[in-house]
Amino acid sequence: MTIDFSKSDGLIPVIIQDEQTLEVLMLGYMNEEAFKKTEAEGKVTFFSRSKNRLWTKGEESGNFLYVKHISIDCDNDTLLIKANPVGPTCHTGSRSCFKTDYNQNFIFKLEAIVNHRYENPAESSYVNKLRTKGLNKIAQKVGEEGVETVIAALNETEFDFINESSDLLFHLIVLLREKNVTLETIAKNLESRHQ
Repeated sequence: MTIDFSKSDGLIPVIIQDEQTLEVLMLGYMNEEAFKKTEAEGKVTFFSRSKNRLWTKGEESGNFLYVKHISIDCDNDTLLIKANPVGPTCHTGSRSCFKTDYNQNFIFKLEAIVNHRYENPAESSYVNKLRTKGLNKIAQKVGEEGVETVIAALNETEFDFINESSDLLFHLIVLLREKNVTLETIAKNLESRHQ
């Protein structure tokens, strides 16, 4: 990767995006030294214009941004870093420095939660209880939730319909995990069918 640090007095803008949800979390700046430190340590380090020094995000709060993937734009002067955030990204305590009302891609975060519960089973976890009952029970739950969603759509309130739809999506994510199929795979399939 060849980065052009010469255009803006040695600094380039860096967009940080949540690797799972794709939500834009913040914008910062890097010089070449900050980039090298980020690559070496796997944690996002910026050049702070106000402090006039390198600054690793989370060095005081513990809310680090762990690098998952780095991309460069077509002009070689802006980076996009997909990261795994630990805790809120913004100094105000918000998930993102941008005022978003909700995490519009929470479904990917939910997939990560289900995956975590598969990999680290806890006896009290509902996901673990489903998992231990096996594929047939998980598939049955998806069927039950599908029927309840249809009933809610035809005969119940919007609130009930939203709740039943949420239950259906949750159980479908568990079924996908049981079958080792990701939401990304489903999204790519839908995209290919759309063309």
